[in-house]
Amino acid sequence: MGAPEPSSAVADKPACSNARLKATAASKRRLWRVRAGFAVVLLAAAAAGGKWLMEEAKSSEWQSRMLVDWSTRLGFHVESGPSDAIAFPTQGPFDQRLGYVGLPEFIRRLTSQGYVIERQARFSPPLLEYTSYGLYPPYREKTHTGIDISDCRGEPMFNFRHPQRHYDNFGQIPALVVSSLLFIENRHLLDQDQPYLNPAVDWPRFLKAAWSQLASRLNADTDTAGGSTLATQIEKFRHSPEGRTPNAPEKLRQMLSASIRAYHEGRETLPLRQEILHDYVNSVPLSAAPGYGEVHGLGDGLWVWFSADFAQTNRALAGGPEISLVEQGLALRQVLALMIAQRRPSWYLTDGRAELAELTDSHLRVLAAAGVISTGLRDAALQQQLVFRNPATDPALPPVPPDKGINAVRTRLVRQLGLPLYDLDRLDLSVDATLHQPLQQEVSAYLDKLVDPAFAEQVGLFGERLLSPELTADVRYSFTLFERGANGNRVRVQTDTTGQPFDINEGSKLELGSTAKLRVMATYLEMVSELHARYSGKTPAELRKLAGEVHERDNLSKWAVEYLRVNPQASLPQMLDAALEREYSASPGETFFTGGGAHVFNNFRKEDNGRRPTMREALRESINLPFVRLLRDLVRYSTYQM
Repeated sequence: MGAPEPSSAVADKPACSNARLKATAASKRRLWRVRAGFAVVLLAAAAAGGKWLMEEAKSSEWQSRMLVDWSTRLGFHVESGPSDAIAFPTQGPFDQRLGYVGLPEFIRRLTSQGYVIERQARFSPPLLEYTSYGLYPPYREKTHTGIDISDCRGEPMFNFRHPQRHYDNFGQIPALVVSSLLFIENRHLLDQDQPYLNPAVDWPRFLKAAWSQLASRLNADTDTAGGSTLATQIEKFRHSPEGRTPNAPEKLRQMLSASIRAYHEGRETLPLRQEILHDYVNSVPLSAAPGYGEVHGLGDGLWVWFSADFAQTNRALAGGPEISLVEQGLALRQVLALMIAQRRPSWYLTDGRAELAELTDSHLRVLAAAGVISTGLRDAALQQQLVFRNPATDPALPPVPPDKGINAVRTRLVRQLGLPLYDLDRLDLSVDATLHQPLQQEVSAYLDKLVDPAFAEQVGLFGERLLSPELTADVRYSFTLFERGANGNRVRVQTDTTGQPFDINEGSKLELGSTAKLRVMATYLEMVSELHARYSGKTPAELRKLAGEVHERDNLSKWAVEYLRVNPQASLPQMLDAALEREYSASPGETFFTGGGAHVFNNFRKEDNGRRPTMREALRESINLPFVRLLRDLVRYSTYQM
């Protein structure tokens, strides 16, 4: 399940507070050595006139040596049972969407329902200390995930992926997208002549941004510049509070976390830098759209905002003899607009569309002037217009599973985890269901065929008090199949023919005669069990005395006392079996007083009116009057026993 609930001794404290207590003295000494070394080198660089700092800003030689030693100690492993060495995230849009922030509550809810933690991660002591300072742990994060549901055979039943359109790897991203994004956001990210480059900090850009921020404090009219690299932007929109940078400490937290993550696999960072660009393109936040929800990544952004086919757009961006400049220019304009919109997506993609168009024009001219794109492509793109999808007439709706079994599983999960379906589908969650998917589909197909009058007649649904050909389309069927096993009953099939997400089996209460009879029978046998527990083991003399104390209208208690007097050694199964053999009249010639007044009941078949069946026979043949009389006895038993 991923993470444990804090123990009762520290349940009122965050998991990361507990983690601080777990840090070893050795890890603390290592952390202080890193900090002291960093300070000494800065002082030495300052004394040397800053020349070393300039070289370090280009090569990251010293950073890579220092940070790789620290980062590689930040590990974890998975063991059986709940973990006592783990820290849960408490904020961050991606941590919330994927369910990591909610893990403590999910675990509490599930354990209260009988679930257990089989395996869970254990943080290393350095990682525990690292996270205790609010830094974001380094691991390979998912950019394309969601709920997976498998059936009882382990075969996939349903999966939802967010975003729905994405690049599987860096090589799939068109070169035009890569070059444009790098020019706008992070020009030296993929420099191959700097193998140890720290992708978290672009020092010239960072210093310029810091200076502009200081100048804005002195003069409010001064424009401020952004200093974030793609790596720190990813840390921000994944893990920072509300995906924002509210202050300088949070900016430093993003930079340090991104730096540690960059060197987690070693000093050489070029493969990691390609992954950063790949992750950014796939997961950049692009506001939310009506009927669709949150939009992440370039692929979903193109589809949701511009109705652009992702595959066709990529073909246009890649160019080729079959692609015209007009087609390529439109694709570039749309992609460029989304790259710009990520700075203020809720504004640019709604009310600020005119301003977005102007900024896109400006960026196209700058890209051409810098040689990133040709003048012909620039002119073709400038001639195109951004046409946004109209959600009122053309909503971008996410797929809805048509299978009743899948919806039954999702509905059950909603109740167990306390989440709406929208949030459930976006969790990083795998579920093993008890349903047998092929059988589920076979039963569903059979029930759907019952709408056909010819098939309904073939299986014998027509006749007196049954269906007629003109009514077959008005009937809704539902079916649930349980398989009895050593550990209980498991649902193998659950379906109906409503054609709607609503599930008759779980979402409705049907007052059917057979259902009511079964409920009465279950209550009857429970009361017989109570009577057996109360009177078994008593001597015949004691039972004779008790028989005189039972109210004369309490027929059930009178029968139980007499049965045990005659059969003093009877076990509970024997007494329950005898209770099923009790006979009741099926005669309709009696008036019964209920909460609704005086009522007369009838049997389905007139041939049963003169019978006196056992309760076993009455249940098997669905005879009404014995159950009416039994129900009266149950009411009297409850009344006089109280």
